[in-house]
Amino acid sequence: MPNLNKVLIMGNLTRDPEIRVTPKGTSICQFALAVNREWKSESGEKQTEVVYIDVEAWGKQGETIAKYLTKGRPLYVEGRLKLDQWEDKNTKEKRSRMKVVLEQFQFLGGPQDAKPAAQGAAPATATQGSDLDVPY
Repeated sequence: MPNLNKVLIMGNLTRDPEIRVTPKGTSICQFALAVNREWKSESGEKQTEVVYIDVEAWGKQGETIAKYLTKGRPLYVEGRLKLDQWEDKNTKEKRSRMKVVLEQFQFLGGPQDAKPAAQGAAPATATQGSDLDVPY
């Protein structure tokens, strides 16, 4: 049976990216995107729904996101869904959380929206692998 696990999302960061390093030295950047959906109800009234999506970026991609993005910045992400499961230490209840593991991303907006250290640099294109050396 064929399988496909692919997610494409565009949204704004809900908080500044948090980066940490594993004991083996691999960087992990965690952040969340807010994705808005707008529509008109049957009565013609404008409706808005916001979905908050946790994202995890590994290695150099995560380092780049942490370096150049802040809360409120728009970002395009391609990735895969991952379900984390664990047992709560206090209540012993089983817990789970769905998140997106980033595979590729693209900065959106302009350099005026970037962190101060990144202003004036060249814009980035969709990034994967060595393309990360072109910050914006």
